Amino acid sequence: LLEMDSRIPYDDYPVVFLPAYENPPAWIPPHERVYHPDYNNELTQFLPRIVTLKKPPGAQLGFNIRGGKASQLGIFISKVIPDSDAHRAGLQEGDQVLAVNDVDFQDIEHSKAVEILKTAREISMRVR
Repeated sequence: LLEMDSRIPYDDYPVVFLPAYENPPAWIPPHERVYHPDYNNELTQFLPRIVTLKKPPGAQLGFNIRGGKASQLGIFISKVIPDSDAHRAGLQEGDQVLAVNDVDFQDIEHSKAVEILKTAREISMRVR
C-alpha cells in the first residue's frame, strides 16, 4: 500500500481519473472470449521470443527495420516480405528487436544494426 505523507493535506494529492471499465461486447459468447481476435487477453504475444534465421550468401533477410538510437525508441521491424524466411519464422511488422546474436539492440545506432544484420549468416533475434 502507498502511504500518504501526513504533512501534505489530503485534498492536495493528485486525482487520477481512470476510464470506465468496458464490458466485452455482448455478441461474443463468454466461452469464446479468450479465443476471439476482438477480445484476446493472451499476453504471451507481448513476451520476448527468439526468431532464428539462416541467410545464404547474397540473400536478403526478408524484412526491413526502422528506428535506432537517434529515435530513442529502439529498433523495430517495419516490413516483413510475405513468404520470406522471416515471415515463415514468425517475424511480424511492429516487433521490437531486443537483441541479435547476443548484441543488445535497445540502444544501438541504426547503421550498426543494419551492419550486424547484413553480415551475419546465422541470426538469432530476441523480439517482442
